[in-house]
Amino acid sequence: MSPSTRVLRTRVLAAAAAMAALTAFVPAPALAESTALADGLTANYRTSATGATTDQVEPWFTITNTGTTTIPLSEVTLRYYFRGETPDVGYRFSCSWAVRGCGNVTGTFRQLGTPTATADRYLEVGFTSGAGSLAPGGTTGDLQLRFYRTNWGAITQSDDYSFGNRTTYTPWSTVTVQRGGTTIWGTGPGGGDEPPDPPDPPQPTGEVLFDDFAYTSSSDPRIAQRGWTVRSGGGGPGVPGAVWDPALVTFPSVGGSQVLQLESSNNGSSARQTELYHQRKFFEGTYAARVFFTDTPVRGIDGDHVVQTFFTITPLDAPMDPNYGELDFEYLPNGGWGEPSNILYATTWETYQNEPWVADNVHTEQRTSFSGWHDLVIQVASGRVRYYVDGTLFADHGDRYYPETPMSINFNLWFISGGLVGQPGDRAYQERVDWVYFAENEVVSPGQVSSRVNGYRTSGVQHVDTVR
Repeated sequence: MSPSTRVLRTRVLAAAAAMAALTAFVPAPALAESTALADGLTANYRTSATGATTDQVEPWFTITNTGTTTIPLSEVTLRYYFRGETPDVGYRFSCSWAVRGCGNVTGTFRQLGTPTATADRYLEVGFTSGAGSLAPGGTTGDLQLRFYRTNWGAITQSDDYSFGNRTTYTPWSTVTVQRGGTTIWGTGPGGGDEPPDPPDPPQPTGEVLFDDFAYTSSSDPRIAQRGWTVRSGGGGPGVPGAVWDPALVTFPSVGGSQVLQLESSNNGSSARQTELYHQRKFFEGTYAARVFFTDTPVRGIDGDHVVQTFFTITPLDAPMDPNYGELDFEYLPNGGWGEPSNILYATTWETYQNEPWVADNVHTEQRTSFSGWHDLVIQVASGRVRYYVDGTLFADHGDRYYPETPMSINFNLWFISGGLVGQPGDRAYQERVDWVYFAENEVVSPGQVSSRVNGYRTSGVQHVDTVR
């Protein structure tokens, strides 16, 4: 949401810009030279916010494959360098329109290790696998991007390294393009190639939680002994009067491994819901779980607004409690909350009040099916909360939304109030969890999470908990 009217582009103008980018490459006076490589990529830049100061920076790009090999866009990143404003309140990224789909474009802000007079950070633009590939001579088409300060304060961009007052696409060497961490276009503000991405962190030396969910049933005494609670009784969220039923929390064998299975059901009015949560002792570090989301019920009619989750939470002690915190992955296979169909949310909460409803959060979403197994990772460190899905950055939140207090780890499956199909008959949905992992005070990459979990399993370790 933006107060600027510039983002209200007409589809006609957007389509025209995209067609121009796709069909024409107009050389400009040489700005710099880039080494010609077999995996050649060229970044073309223009802006729709040309003023020396602005309320939001609007860098637009196309990336052209000038090499001889087809390149998956998921391996490509682009960096736009700039200098932050004072006071530093943080920045937010948005994609206004993209030929490849805004849901397939990511934006992350990172600090430069060695600041210069014109840059102390950069916006790193990346792509999910859904963006496809670039064949030789191919282009991404328009990437109409923007970013702004979290307080909507003024931004002076005329002194930023990557900014230029260009209203038509031009090869632009003050942005850099990387493939697999190697710079193959442009020159960063420090000159020369960008430093390589840091290696994966070493094996954990701090406190960890790992659970493979090798339990016999929801009444297995080891569940409580290990800090878990199978929820029972009433209370929100969900359909008014719903019951949290421990009998519907099971641990079947799937693919030769036991999993946590949540099954929630309703008959068109009353509902039985499921939840498993750990004690409240987790704060900064890396949270991860392998979760199976489903789009259709395992029995009965389809269409209920159901929520499938992996999240952390600090309880709300009072309306607008400043110590409240919540980090959510929430999948809605049938939509809900005004959404007509499947959507995955990553939401970071500051606080809320129930009556009247006030929500103070920031969220990122993708409107597509996420049915199937997914590795979900949440990194909480240095004032930022980063969400990953299957190794790809999904959301980057922080600033005042960063959590302040220890949280519990939770999985639940529930029905949105008012979201049941108005038809009687028993129906049920399922969510499964293969494992859960937490590393305290350590930022662990998604790939390293998988390696560590595989190491536990290879060694026959089913449970570890050294977090105090």
